Amino acid sequence: MVYLEYAAGQAAAAQIIFKAEHMNYRTGIVSSLAEIGQNAWDRLVAQQAEATPFLSYAFLHALHESGAACKQSGWQPQFLVLYDGQTLAAAMPLYVKAHSYGEYVFDWAWAQAYAEHGLDYYPKLLAAIPFTPVAGARLLAVDDSARAALIALLLQRQGAAAVSSCHVLYPPETEAKQLKDAGFMLRSGVQFHWSNAGYHDFDAFLATLEQKKRKNIRAERRKVREAGVSLRRVAGINASAADWDFFNRCYARTYAEHHSSPYLNLDFFLRIGRSMPENILLIVAERDGVPIASSLLIHNEHTLFGRYWGALEYVPCLHFETAYYQPLEFCIEKKIARFEGGAQGEHKMARGFLPHKTWSAHWLAHPAFADAVERFLLRESGGIELYMDELGERNPFREAKSE
Repeated sequence: MVYLEYAAGQAAAAQIIFKAEHMNYRTGIVSSLAEIGQNAWDRLVAQQAEATPFLSYAFLHALHESGAACKQSGWQPQFLVLYDGQTLAAAMPLYVKAHSYGEYVFDWAWAQAYAEHGLDYYPKLLAAIPFTPVAGARLLAVDDSARAALIALLLQRQGAAAVSSCHVLYPPETEAKQLKDAGFMLRSGVQFHWSNAGYHDFDAFLATLEQKKRKNIRAERRKVREAGVSLRRVAGINASAADWDFFNRCYARTYAEHHSSPYLNLDFFLRIGRSMPENILLIVAERDGVPIASSLLIHNEHTLFGRYWGALEYVPCLHFETAYYQPLEFCIEKKIARFEGGAQGEHKMARGFLPHKTWSAHWLAHPAFADAVERFLLRESGGIELYMDELGERNPFREAKSE
């Protein structure tokens, strides 16, 4: 662990915030979660209102130890930590990034603009869950005092490091506003989430949709059945090595079809299968007893998160069955309140998903580029608002159309 001190003349704004809290924290940067320890990390995560399984020690440590998110892959962990005595009082999942892959909030145009002016955009700082466009706490803290001090430490870190910028991806709106108050620029985006209105079965959910949407979903599910495909759901605790090996083949096949390299690997999947099985759901599609497709979902008691899917052969509508309809049935059966289907995808609306706004926060060291990006974000924000209004007019539910 590298310890940091607040020195006179460094990050004056940060010092003001920090000193205003009248607390003395031991602060530092860690390159491995093992330096913090699982109990301390998970205890802090459990205190966050916006915690997800992706913040768990098991998930993050698996990313690092499998080589998926490490210095060699362009994701160098440099987590910020604050200790109150021996207690972990605050922390942030922070990385030094050598590229912009695996982020889902796109800043490629900003990097290109830097390059065109002979400037380096990389390295940059990024607070995010690698390869995971899921909103959740980024400013992990035991209380408001520790959170303010964590923001102060972040400001000091980004001001002192040789980086072009700092980006906090998918924080909850409350944290986004706190970062804005600290000098960050905010950016909004759109995802599509499904809400469980207490449906007693899948047909009850279908009954709430417009007739055309209902008919299309039933037709898509019928095509899968008529192709001789059956589905089985595998809870993480029951997933075998063969299940994980098959899923990894499907996952890698999807990337190969898009002429790109997969971010994750079998070692990562096996690690989370061992360390967080209670949060895992695998859905396997089979024909004549032979698996042909699979999807991986992560969940806690109130939210199901769609993550990855792949198939070894094409079957019409099988993607919708494995990635949407089976997970929706699972939510209904387990009384899970929300299903987040992942990044982007207007096609989800026809399947009962509604648009939700997401947030990211950005700081750029170069004043001229910061001004240019601020103007861009202002224009983009107006477009997002119009887009949300347009999507609202395409609400798939019958009750919304009758109002």
